[in-house]
Amino acid sequence: MPDISPYIPTNIIYTGVAGTGKTYRLLQIAKQYTDDLPRVNDEQLLAQLLQSLSWRDVVCLIFLDFKSKKQDLIKVPEIINHEFFLSKAAQNARDKNLSNTAWSVLQMHTPSSSQTVSYKNRASQAYFDKDPSGAWYLLPESIDLLGDLAQQLAEFQQVQRENSSQKQEFRQQRFSMVSFHQAYGYEEFVEGIRPVMTASEHTTNSAPQMNYAIQDGAFLKLCQRAANDPEQRYAILIDEINRANVSRVFGELLSLIEADKRAGMANAMTVNLAYSGRPFSVPANVDIYATMNTQDHSLAPLDMALRRRFRFIDCPPEPELLPMIYLNQGLEADNSATIDLAKLLAGLNKRIAQTLGLDAQLGHAFLWSVDSLEQLQTALIEQIIPQLAQAASGQITILQYIFQDEQQPICAQFIQDSQALMNDANNLANANSSNSMFTDPHAFLGQPMSASSYKINADLINNTAEFAKPFVYQRLY
Repeated sequence: MPDISPYIPTNIIYTGVAGTGKTYRLLQIAKQYTDDLPRVNDEQLLAQLLQSLSWRDVVCLIFLDFKSKKQDLIKVPEIINHEFFLSKAAQNARDKNLSNTAWSVLQMHTPSSSQTVSYKNRASQAYFDKDPSGAWYLLPESIDLLGDLAQQLAEFQQVQRENSSQKQEFRQQRFSMVSFHQAYGYEEFVEGIRPVMTASEHTTNSAPQMNYAIQDGAFLKLCQRAANDPEQRYAILIDEINRANVSRVFGELLSLIEADKRAGMANAMTVNLAYSGRPFSVPANVDIYATMNTQDHSLAPLDMALRRRFRFIDCPPEPELLPMIYLNQGLEADNSATIDLAKLLAGLNKRIAQTLGLDAQLGHAFLWSVDSLEQLQTALIEQIIPQLAQAASGQITILQYIFQDEQQPICAQFIQDSQALMNDANNLANANSSNSMFTDPHAFLGQPMSASSYKINADLINNTAEFAKPFVYQRLY
């Protein structure tokens, strides 16, 4: 994990082949830019809700709360025992004559036409009335006047539900994570003109209209947060930085991300942004971390100017992190019943480096979650062999060398030569010419075969024959 300096900006790119945990490093770094905030308890939430409300608002809020629970008629004791009423009284340091307060609010806000309430000092706006049984209710015409209160209540109830289901502390993220790709550009990263839907200026009944406006990108938004919070460090985390045209994505910011060019530093620089034209400099409390897959040569080469502005940290495969597979749990000391994944990956990578180069090696993540023979077979069939076949352009001799297949009978080879299989099928067909199933070489294993294609052994796929035994995989050490 990198040391986060409170004063010097950090620019780091983690490089390595696929499966070496580069993205995992970014996720671990993100934890350093995450703050655990204490949960706001229900009492604090309620105090925030009632802080600016009058007694009339509080009583109205109580009626709305009961109404949300399908209760329209309320007696005074229910009002003064409601948590909203008690909390407001506590805020006002009141513990006496609460019933009088409730009666006063209710009667003051009744209509002059009320048949059950006789009160001289009525307010101009009526909200409540009382039925002959002594139960109070909200006047239907007052509901529209309480829209803001109803919204506040709904938000309070939502936060209360979320708070009750939150088992951990709330988290505040001081980072933004993006993944570069071939179409990613300056407009997504810094700023750009993008469509926005807006309501018509002339009538509220017309359909929304599409307009275009300059909008901030991920990096610019983060920089604005960082500039407003100079005591904290912020980070932009970029996965697969060389998948995009980096010079185009960063644009004029390429000159600003150097440590001494940041705002407040010795050689601070400010530029005018391309779309808005507003002056901008990168805050010194913004760190940049990225990953780069050195194996994918089809990606855009990294600009030399950007290389000068970043530290590069190599992330090699770490086979020593991988476990052993024990085929017989009661015989853990018996080496013949184990598969050492560390040795297996190291052996594969040694031969891969000899034939395809260091950048074609396999990262330990390919076997990280493997803890059984079946999972190992799945990883080989679905991930490792297809990747190596692509890197080797399907060359059978290279693939068979990597998997130590050259001196093995065809039935024990991980990678089989389709031409050899076809020849065997033809020989078998000649020896059994009376049997119609062998007359067509394309019927072998139920699929047509190309003379230049490789084939994964069907026994490996089906976990049968030699591939159900550990010594076949020990051969890869």
